[in-house]
Amino acid sequence: MQLLAAHHADESQSSSNSEQRIGFDGHLLFDLSPLPQLVLSPSCCITRVSSRFLAEWHVAREDAVGQQLIPFVEKQLRPQNSFSVCYLTAAIDDAITSRTERMSQRIVTQHATAWKARILPIFQEHELLAIVVEWLEAPATLLEHDEIVRPGLSTDEAFRILVQAVKDYAIFLLDTKGRIATWNTGAELLKGYRRDEIIGKHFSIFYGPEDLDIRKPDLELDICLREGRVEDEGWRYKKDGTRFWANVIITAVYKDGVHVGFGKVTRDLTERKTAESRLITAYEESEKIKSDFLANMSHEIRTPMHGMLSACSLLLDTPMSGRQKDIVHIMDESGQVLLQLASGSFFITSDIVGISSIITSVVRSVQTTLAPSVHFELFLAPDLPKSVQGDPLRYRQILHNGSIRVRALLHAEDDDSFVIMTEITDTGIGIPEPAAATLFTPFTQFDVTTTKRYKGTGLGLSIAKALAELMGGAIGYRPNPERHGSIFWFTARFKKIKSLEQIQDWKRGPNGRTESMSPHPSIDSPDLQAQLAKAATIKTLLLVEDNVINQKVMLGMLRSLGFKNVALASNGAEAVQVVKGKPAAYDLVLMDINMPILDGNEACVKIRESGIHIPIIAMTAYALKGDRERCLEHGMDDYIPKPVDKKPKSQT
Repeated sequence: MQLLAAHHADESQSSSNSEQRIGFDGHLLFDLSPLPQLVLSPSCCITRVSSRFLAEWHVAREDAVGQQLIPFVEKQLRPQNSFSVCYLTAAIDDAITSRTERMSQRIVTQHATAWKARILPIFQEHELLAIVVEWLEAPATLLEHDEIVRPGLSTDEAFRILVQAVKDYAIFLLDTKGRIATWNTGAELLKGYRRDEIIGKHFSIFYGPEDLDIRKPDLELDICLREGRVEDEGWRYKKDGTRFWANVIITAVYKDGVHVGFGKVTRDLTERKTAESRLITAYEESEKIKSDFLANMSHEIRTPMHGMLSACSLLLDTPMSGRQKDIVHIMDESGQVLLQLASGSFFITSDIVGISSIITSVVRSVQTTLAPSVHFELFLAPDLPKSVQGDPLRYRQILHNGSIRVRALLHAEDDDSFVIMTEITDTGIGIPEPAAATLFTPFTQFDVTTTKRYKGTGLGLSIAKALAELMGGAIGYRPNPERHGSIFWFTARFKKIKSLEQIQDWKRGPNGRTESMSPHPSIDSPDLQAQLAKAATIKTLLLVEDNVINQKVMLGMLRSLGFKNVALASNGAEAVQVVKGKPAAYDLVLMDINMPILDGNEACVKIRESGIHIPIIAMTAYALKGDRERCLEHGMDDYIPKPVDKKPKSQT
């Protein structure tokens, strides 16, 4: 009896130890289970795996835990058997809906093992806590590609199961009136309605007020009946009122030639729509970056050009020989062309054009850059018109792209216009035939090697093409038939000047008064000179400029006009301090914009906020479209683009 008691005591103690051990490690039994097992969260994420599962499926624990079940299983399947994962999805959905166990169809892994999944949903009252998946090894028989249609399962039934299992698409049928007749898992997940909530409802329940106002659902069914199919993208609404961007395809369904309803497939493209919106935003940002880059480049070019051209203007006021004046004029003409290119805009103006004088001017400026051994020829046809009406600057810009031999002739004419043909011939390396087709394409260069001898951006010819077309002409290329080299030609259409009266009409502005052909009054006008001379003796100016060279040039220009009382500020903050300290000391402020510490716009705002209404004129190298308006918005009274040039504006 004592032995029996001792045995019972030992047995009791062993049982107690076992219970304590299990209680100490509640996951031990699961991990040691002889069956490959998984535990899923309600969203089908793998939260726990047994050791047997890891061994049988040849995966590591870290590669399984945390993964969504379906993508994880798809990675383990044979490629030709990947479609069978739909049955696993259907079994899980069915088990959750019925709250009982379900068995999936057979699937085969990469290691040629066939499995069936036993699905066990775990509920606490109405709450789904977890899903246990037990993998049972199936008979190792060969699987056919068409296993979806097996004995005992009709094609219609297989198709129904397939549609029901699809989660990524809302697939359902409508009756002939548009009422919902079927509802798959994808529709429930996408739209939020359970089957018992939505069957019998009209499909217009998914449309917003703006679509209902135009009867869009009914119109789609009408189009579908006429054309057999209709596809649309737009906002659709879920049960909770949120919307998603949907691609919708509706197809008319017929049986034995009789219309029995409509098939409707809906995809959620919200992510794509969001991505497109991001792309559009990125494009708009890139356009802004490009615009800012062009503005900054224009500013960086115009700032030194201001110093150079203003210095040329001052130099022309000093005693010089004829040769020196020619050189200064060449510098000035070349600088004016560069300024127009830096403006980043192409437009046509109307002026009196002397074709011969423009060509002679360009040739003269180019000749100074050529080696003494290079021979330059100029041919001007005797029937070339002396004066025409058009844009001299654009004609000059195109002509600046050529050198060596220039030939101009009258190409055609009618009652109102001349077409001038200009050819530029060189004896250089020529153009390879494959490159000729893309010569006038922006940023195209036929030599793109890192050791290329001839530099450039590839923009010159594309700009010339745009300008020639703006002037009603064309541009082209052909090989030089006489020797190596190229012949570039362009045509431009100019209006005929038939009488002196026409010139007067052209010079007369919209108010009927005769105006200067220059865009601004000439500084050489006797009346303006008298006004400036009188003002210069009594007015005090404040020049706000951070660039040392431009300071010297502007001070020299203002003093040449007679202004003796000119103060200087090197940045916007200093200008604000000076004006606030002596608000009545200055009659005019010439304000640069791009400056350190405080820019010109901010300085103007601070001055205006102080209640000081001294005239402020923006004087800046920001000279693109919209820059003037921005200056005026910040409180400036007027705007002068750099470089500031005091001489008459002659285009010819």
